[in-house]
Amino acid sequence: MAARVLVAFASKMGSNAEIAVVIGGALAEAGLEVDVSPARTVRELDGYDAVVLGSALYAAHWQRDAHRFVNRLRGPLERRALWLWSSGPLDRALASRDLPPAANVLETMRDLPFRAHRTFGGRLDPDQPGVDKQILRTHQTGDFRDWQAIRAYAASIARELLGS
Repeated sequence: MAARVLVAFASKMGSNAEIAVVIGGALAEAGLEVDVSPARTVRELDGYDAVVLGSALYAAHWQRDAHRFVNRLRGPLERRALWLWSSGPLDRALASRDLPPAANVLETMRDLPFRAHRTFGGRLDPDQPGVDKQILRTHQTGDFRDWQAIRAYAASIARELLGS
């Protein structure tokens, strides 16, 4: 029987939600049973063997929904395989490096053993409704997500879960 995996995400503008869908799709293609859900909607982890949790970063901080997910489900998370990702760098050089988890993420994850963490580039679309115009003055616009790296991360998770 294939492992059942929850891909949970926190996303303000939708970019990280798109990453979650790609991760979930890659895990499903590998033969795993996958659900992709906003972190704010998940109330229990019954039936899941593994969790892949990701959040967009803003000022080097995970979104509130990701922190609340971890705090709400800390006990059940301790008993499952856990992988993490963050998205956010709006710079090609930063987006191409795997940055370590932000201090804020490590504080939230204290005492929770996670198997890996990856940081992916983010997206800032000046035409997206709700974009703070102040941010547009100080940050590069564009899509800095590396879909190949995202799929490779998902594939590494699948290999570990499938034991291959």
